[in-house]
Amino acid sequence: MLFFRDGCGMPNGMMQRIQSRIAARLPELPGQLRQAAQWIVDNPRDVALLSMREQARRAGVQPASMTRLAQALGYEGFDVLRAQHADILRDMGQGLSGQAQNRLKVDAGSVAGIANAMISHSAAQIAELANSDVASALDCAADHLSKSARIFCLGQRSSHAVAWHFYYALSLVSDRAVLLDMAGGTGFDPLMRAGANDALFVCCVRPYTRAVVDATEQARQRGLRIVAVTDSPFSPLVGADDTALIVPTASASYLHAMTPAFLMADILAALIARADDPATLARLDGLDRQLATLNTFFQFPDDKADP
Repeated sequence: MLFFRDGCGMPNGMMQRIQSRIAARLPELPGQLRQAAQWIVDNPRDVALLSMREQARRAGVQPASMTRLAQALGYEGFDVLRAQHADILRDMGQGLSGQAQNRLKVDAGSVAGIANAMISHSAAQIAELANSDVASALDCAADHLSKSARIFCLGQRSSHAVAWHFYYALSLVSDRAVLLDMAGGTGFDPLMRAGANDALFVCCVRPYTRAVVDATEQARQRGLRIVAVTDSPFSPLVGADDTALIVPTASASYLHAMTPAFLMADILAALIARADDPATLARLDGLDRQLATLNTFFQFPDDKADP
């Protein structure tokens, strides 16, 4: 699994920091602590609600292992880790209206203040992505997608626009892109003909859409390479052999900020088109001629050739 960590604040930023901390330490943890860590990752709600002794019982470890794990992760004790999960649970339980009430307090008396705060926050998120880990993950993702016979594109709800944008960008230069859309209720049917020579580009962020998670698992079982744009290295979209691009989704609004996810889609499309050069240029030239023939785009008088 390849991923890069989110250093920006998020509605679930605390959970991301916990998960990233666990992911960084997991390879070096001894067996009992690794088992406890995996249970915490798989059961964040229970971490907030159950006693440490009951959690240890369900994880199949000694209670002392839970304390040692917390200390290995840099916490004073397990109670601190449990309290953080409780805070996250309270935030997630608010729903969209509750989240909006908390987030729309950025200079509430000034439209310009809110807009500038959101723009500055988005700029910081984008700047955070400019590092070598991101470049390495993008390189791996582009390599997988470029070598695939077909690239299936999947996303629903707030992530649908990202998946569609990636599909559209690829469709301009290649006939390998396949959009798994839900029109007519047949959106996932093309996966029946997918195999190990194909790949799945999938975008989904918390709260994860069940149908997308299920379809991704189906694709994985059929041997497709998975490239996931998501918000956590422990997202249900990410398997051990997948390539994950982890993006921040924080916003002052009740909606996710999908700008970083769109950027990942833009970069991947450009890298795939570059790998296909010079065939890409020939396809774009053909597309230009077809669009001109169909008079697709509005032209200002100065743009038209003289008679």
